[in-house]
Amino acid sequence: MAVSYACRRPCESCSTRAMAGSVVGQPVAPGQRVTILTIDGGGIRGLIPGTILAFLEARLQELDGPDVRLADYFDCIAGTSTGGLITAMITAPGKHRRPLFAAKDINSFYLENGPYIFPQRRSALAAVISSLRRPRYSGKYLRGKIRDMLGDTRICDTLTDVVIPTFDVKLLQPIIFSTYDARSMPLKNALLADVCISTSAAPTYLPAYYFQTADDNGKTREYNLIDGGVAANNPTMVTMTQITKKMICKDREELYPVKPSDCGKFLVLSIGTGSTSDQGLYTAEQCSRWGIIRWLRNKGMAPIIDIFMAASSDLVDIHAAVLFQSLHSDGNYLRIQDNSLRGPAATVDAATPDNMRELVRIGERMLAQRVSRVNVETGRYEEVQSAGSNADALAGFARQLSEERKTRFGRRRRSTMRGAGCSRSSC
Repeated sequence: MAVSYACRRPCESCSTRAMAGSVVGQPVAPGQRVTILTIDGGGIRGLIPGTILAFLEARLQELDGPDVRLADYFDCIAGTSTGGLITAMITAPGKHRRPLFAAKDINSFYLENGPYIFPQRRSALAAVISSLRRPRYSGKYLRGKIRDMLGDTRICDTLTDVVIPTFDVKLLQPIIFSTYDARSMPLKNALLADVCISTSAAPTYLPAYYFQTADDNGKTREYNLIDGGVAANNPTMVTMTQITKKMICKDREELYPVKPSDCGKFLVLSIGTGSTSDQGLYTAEQCSRWGIIRWLRNKGMAPIIDIFMAASSDLVDIHAAVLFQSLHSDGNYLRIQDNSLRGPAATVDAATPDNMRELVRIGERMLAQRVSRVNVETGRYEEVQSAGSNADALAGFARQLSEERKTRFGRRRRSTMRGAGCSRSSC
């Protein structure tokens, strides 16, 4: 388990203040931050961030009332693969233009639908033989469920900005879908369902996905997409890049009250879906004897897929931590990740009742564990003394989000009142 801050080691009192919601470095006035939530990919392990997000939303509701949702607090929510699906669930408009799902309902979705998305085969050997010829799962149930759930909602319709990475196998390049691009580039204003299906199409597990978009002039664009995790399993840096691009656009709409040089004002919560990096699963001696089949399937795992997705997530974590350190804003970046998964919990498709319950317990255990920080040299996470638990850190994060939202509401109210006063005086 880990909450990752920058690798620079401030004094214990500074660490404690950072975890509780203060900023290490120059203070930033409430109402001036860009708030970001990012969620890693990981298949059925989406139950882990589902558990953590339910805790965070409950803390926000304690502060601001039972009707608030995560989309009310974050300027941008991003996710890859299963994280992309969660992103859509909590940002797509439902009844009365409120989020389709409350955070507490995310896990119910996975518990109910997981066994149909990843139907378990009785014979492991049959599963291996089948996966040599085609993806392990047909994806039909997942595609149907996503289409029914999201309907005609498009990227530009989300209740707050979203960023969802995919990868185009025809162009051999990442394709990043975002609300910002969707508003300015009609050919990227895809159906949210198509984007979710695409970002979830993990190689060897689910089939690649093809769709087209069209603009009002009849121009079309085709997409041949697979899981965005091959490029950005942890979408934190991709998201910050998208927002920075929005900031520097000369003709931008002024949605963020910061300049590109003020990137220290980012307030980022990044949630992982767990990894096995503390388990030492493989050695060079073992891997040196593997051929194609063993790289694709070994003791119920898919080593090549697991390795490049873990590498993507961890490298982004290190980059983000160093970036926030350089900006003297260590406390503005909160990364929650578990690196001790083992057995079925470490796979992306073990959707058995027992394993799904275990994944929920892992999420709960992560909340109770002590705050830790990544050591860039070793790649391991080390406890921060006197910093409290992950639940404490999230409670502090919730207070910052609540204060940010209230300050913005107050500023808008004052602006509206000034506008009304000007209108009356001119009459």
